Amino acid sequence: MVTECFCFKRNTLPSHYKVKEYCPLVFKNMRERFNISDESYLKSLTNGDVEPIDCSSGKSNARFYASYDKRYIIKSITSEDVEGLHNILTDYHKHIVETKGNTLLPHLLSVFRLTVEDKEIYLLVMRNVFSTKYKIHIKYDIKGSSVDRAASLKEKEKDSPTLKDNDLINDGRYIKIGTEAKNLFLAKLTRDVDFLCSLKIMDYSLLIGVTDLDKSIDSSLDSKVSEENKLESDQDNLSPTEDTEDTDDDQLNVPTPPDSPSSKLTYGLFGLPSQGPKKEVYFMALIDILTHYGLKKRSANVAKTVKYGADQEISTVKPDQYAKRFLDFVNKIIQ
Repeated sequence: MVTECFCFKRNTLPSHYKVKEYCPLVFKNMRERFNISDESYLKSLTNGDVEPIDCSSGKSNARFYASYDKRYIIKSITSEDVEGLHNILTDYHKHIVETKGNTLLPHLLSVFRLTVEDKEIYLLVMRNVFSTKYKIHIKYDIKGSSVDRAASLKEKEKDSPTLKDNDLINDGRYIKIGTEAKNLFLAKLTRDVDFLCSLKIMDYSLLIGVTDLDKSIDSSLDSKVSEENKLESDQDNLSPTEDTEDTDDDQLNVPTPPDSPSSKLTYGLFGLPSQGPKKEVYFMALIDILTHYGLKKRSANVAKTVKYGADQEISTVKPDQYAKRFLDFVNKIIQ
């Protein structure tokens, strides 16, 4: 398969291959706004072999890989995705600039086309939502819909399944981060969702990873990442506006509990500690933002409405309807 091209080891690369980087100056500028240096970025992508990860529960057949230090996720995308990304790139870049990189949107860092033996694969590099230090014990892909929104039996048999909306409801799961953190999080999420809605984008998800602090911390990286790279990882996980004169008062990163090892961004850019008897950390951000509500999605909306009925919460709806339902659902599950 074409997607296997990226799995070559460094010492067994094919003799003929080509790599094209799309819009390098634009992505370089965005990496700077995400507080990612070229040196550390290059190290993460080249100092070790990427690792395939099984995190695709949808219908896209996309392949996912993690950089050797798990700081970045590499996703295979289609030529249609590349076109969709190109269509929103100017607006996305403007949003990153206006928010100073302080956003729950995917942190898009590079797009490449890899050609091996006349076979092409497009690769999108993104920042990992989850921490490199803490093991994720449960994860959910949330769209705010109820139709076909439960993980399959096959998915649940995986070592690290991706659960969905109905699974979260059936689990009786709530994201307990307290009123202050909830208000800050929802304000940021609403701003980003409004941006997506203005571009007529829908079908995005809120990725939620739950770490149980009473269980062991994932130390699998200790043998892979040097102390120098660990320090760099900590720095790259800082908020893009942290430690600058431009730090916003509405910064998402709220103080961690007093008994935490550090009172400053202990859980990285996307992590929020629980407020309650159970010690958990929630890593949350938006994913899958390249679906435009065009003719294909309009047709799917009609077909699903006929199949399930107009009163059912199907996932394929107009962007403004999708945004409202999505935000309402997230508001209900966060306490």
